[in-house]
Amino acid sequence: MIEYRNVRVALLGAGSVGSQVARLLLEHADELASRAGAGLELVGIAVRDVDAPRDVDLPRELYTTDAGSLILGADIVVELIGGIEPARTLVLQALQSGADVVTGNKALLATHGPELFAVAEQVGAQLYYEAAVAGAIPIIRPLHDSLAGDRIERIMGIVNGTTNFILDLMDRQGSTFEDALATATDLGYAEADPTADIEGYDAAQKAAILASLAFHTSVPLAAVHREGITSVTIEQVRAARKAGYVVKILATAERLTDEDGREGVSARVYPALVPESHPLASVHGAKNAVFVEAEAAGDLMFYGAGAGGVETASAVLGDLVSAARRHVIGGPGVAESTQSDLPVFPIGTVRTRYQITLHVTDAPGVLSTVAGVLAKHGVSVETVEQTTAGASEGTAALVIGTHLAREADLADTVRTLRGEDVVLDVTSVLRFVGA
Repeated sequence: MIEYRNVRVALLGAGSVGSQVARLLLEHADELASRAGAGLELVGIAVRDVDAPRDVDLPRELYTTDAGSLILGADIVVELIGGIEPARTLVLQALQSGADVVTGNKALLATHGPELFAVAEQVGAQLYYEAAVAGAIPIIRPLHDSLAGDRIERIMGIVNGTTNFILDLMDRQGSTFEDALATATDLGYAEADPTADIEGYDAAQKAAILASLAFHTSVPLAAVHREGITSVTIEQVRAARKAGYVVKILATAERLTDEDGREGVSARVYPALVPESHPLASVHGAKNAVFVEAEAAGDLMFYGAGAGGVETASAVLGDLVSAARRHVIGGPGVAESTQSDLPVFPIGTVRTRYQITLHVTDAPGVLSTVAGVLAKHGVSVETVEQTTAGASEGTAALVIGTHLAREADLADTVRTLRGEDVVLDVTSVLRFVGA
């Protein structure tokens, strides 16, 4: 029987993910040791309350409220507390002690990633974060390693299961947003306060992480354009399906060239019209998927569970095995590559297509007025449909699909349309994906 040296593992947090990580570490200790080349010894679990009820039955002697002492006795620290503080302080303490860190904390990385990676590089430690973006889906390591020699052009991801569940329910069952959110809450997909999900904050954090990694550039969270799904109506979803599209909220990270020929990147989150033929259109329920467009590798799709305790624990344990292997082999950690230092362009730089739905007066000259506004802003029309079905007497609905144009020009067009006398309301604005 092979005897392995032990690598001491400290776990911070025993929530839905942390408790599953601890359970799997204890239950599969021999198997994990054979994969890592070292025994993964769980030396303790730092929690706020040792006596709090938990879903997983773990040895009580593992629990402690003294996270600082636990960190100092560990080779690898697994941070699954979430949020910014005290997670940031504890992760910095772990790195400065020379320990490797495994984290699933998207908010921490999106906000303080450069600081943490800089400290890790200074001390020769490694920061692993596969679980931070898409739960069980392996996307960080493929971008970091497998595609390191390729040139990523664009990433589009369904990276929030709650919002995908809601939009999918609206599309496939005809639920209103309010009813779909209530169902998501009842089933445990949505938190009691769903703001982080439905307003796009969670997806924006993940977009910042993906963009930073894919383009070897520091992309701050503040530079990510964010829109949620609270304004998406069942009428929009039905109209999209009728036209051959599905409404999905996407986190997009893209390499761009501006009008002056400068190369930069864009990171943004908003609901978009996805063609039924696109692989992302068939991502149902609370599943996640990340679609990568690379120069040499072409199109790649990563699909699976984006959340869940045991599912996300899989990604954490993968990082943990990698960290243990590094301890066995020795040598300093590999620094994050941010040497490209590309500028992050504002949303107005992006070239896209809009679908604009207007509630207008049903009178002669309306189309010419609307067309004049678009022409004034350099936006041309690709499709137009006018109908009085469902409209009140003397009014009509006008659905306009534009050609490619700058986001800034399209947004100015919509603002001008809102001020026209013949336009009673701009009832819907959606972007076409991949445009």
